[in-house]
Amino acid sequence: MEGIFVKERQLVVFKLHNEEFGVEITDVREIVKVSHITRLPHVASYIEGVTNLRGEVIPVISLRKRFGLAAQENTQDTRIIMLEVNDNMVGFIVDSVTETLRLPEDAIEPPPSNIAGLKAEYLAGVGKLDNRLLILLEVDKILTSEEHIQLQTVSDHDLPEAE
Repeated sequence: MEGIFVKERQLVVFKLHNEEFGVEITDVREIVKVSHITRLPHVASYIEGVTNLRGEVIPVISLRKRFGLAAQENTQDTRIIMLEVNDNMVGFIVDSVTETLRLPEDAIEPPPSNIAGLKAEYLAGVGKLDNRLLILLEVDKILTSEEHIQLQTVSDHDLPEAE
């Protein structure tokens, strides 16, 4: 008897403004606690600044601000998810990272035109898991090409070594 192969996605699940989001685990490079972020002048309001991760300067974005959600103070659960976005490392501040899970492809539906106040262009779909809805983000679409150029410029800033 042959085994049944179910195609699935492995996701990192995080919370943002009481909603659950998922990103493909293959896009995640690292998850870190929020540490020192160097603020930069003359950048978009959602760019929190840059951080030094083992000698590499990484731009850090508030996902709340990027999506037009109310700002919130960082807590002990706040994390920065380091994602590979169009061949660049970018840190995204989220309220908390809750788990990793496997989601069958047949549990994923195309994104509606607007969910949780987010435009469909940011979304890869909506995952249904038991009594939960996971908003799946399309990592490469979170930022426009112009924003990628601005982030690349931000990444080129020299920072002092982390203490």
